[in-house]
Amino acid sequence: MADAPPLDPADLAACAELLRAGSRSFHAAALLLPRRVRDPATALYAFCRLGDDAVDQAADPREGLREMRQRLDAAYRGAPMDHPADRAFAAVAARQRIPRTLPAALLEGFAWDAEGRRYESLAALHGYCARVAGTVGAMMTLLMGVSSHAALARATDLGCAMQLTNIARDVGEDARNGRLYLPLDWLEKAGVAPDAFLARPCFSPAIGLVVARLLAEAQRLYARAEAGIALLPRDCRPAIRAAHRIYAEIGAEVARAGFDSVSRRAVVSSARKLALVARARLPALGGAEGAAAPPLPANAFLVECVTPEPPPLALRSLDERIGWAIELFAELQEGRRLPQ
Repeated sequence: MADAPPLDPADLAACAELLRAGSRSFHAAALLLPRRVRDPATALYAFCRLGDDAVDQAADPREGLREMRQRLDAAYRGAPMDHPADRAFAAVAARQRIPRTLPAALLEGFAWDAEGRRYESLAALHGYCARVAGTVGAMMTLLMGVSSHAALARATDLGCAMQLTNIARDVGEDARNGRLYLPLDWLEKAGVAPDAFLARPCFSPAIGLVVARLLAEAQRLYARAEAGIALLPRDCRPAIRAAHRIYAEIGAEVARAGFDSVSRRAVVSSARKLALVARARLPALGGAEGAAAPPLPANAFLVECVTPEPPPLALRSLDERIGWAIELFAELQEGRRLPQ
């Protein structure tokens, strides 16, 4: 937006320092992003980190969330709180036209964590993943200058796949902290009593079966997300492809350990990460096939809150033109009015 406030270099430097100390994975991954995306992403992640800390470190998580909602309201009024992350986020949200629905949904996911909410089914778990990870995928896509619903649907797929991988990797750690994210109906079918497992977190073949099912769902979403990478600007694809492959490799490590993520925590070696990052710089063989698949029902509200603003056709790469054409045909088939 032409009237959006500029991103202050001092605020940006403070955001980068905040992430350097507490988000080493983001700091490393961001190096693959072009500067025009890396800077606003730093501001976005710094604000998200404040929200996460408000839940995890506050004496009363509800009070921390109330404060974060006030800070979000202030940022969207154009009068952010006097903190570098607030000022930087307000500037980025205005300039990149990030709908308030997206960060508000992220805070809702933090609230669900504070409640210790459990999830009856995979569909319910998708709702949680949409809020704590699908939101980030959607906002990052907007920072890259892409707002087509096809790209956003695949970005939210990727966010949810990553969160499912996190859950599968951290079953034991979460249980020892009194948290359980595995679908309760899956546990019941496997013969696992949730409260008994939380009281004494031990690996069993039954838990392994549930973890395997969760990783299979993550793999399905990784495959859907792959089609969306071709819809992103060329200079952004290596970073997203690297994140895609590194997180998928975490799931592969869990599988190689017999799906035991209770007595051990899967770790991808630095050498393996470097190899995956190097490979991510190579162009993928696949194109935009599958890009027009609808979003997960749990992710639909994240996609629909964005008004697509496609760049002029002449400025798009061949892959981007193909992806936009696929989306137009999908809208024709579904009888929706075409974007102007």
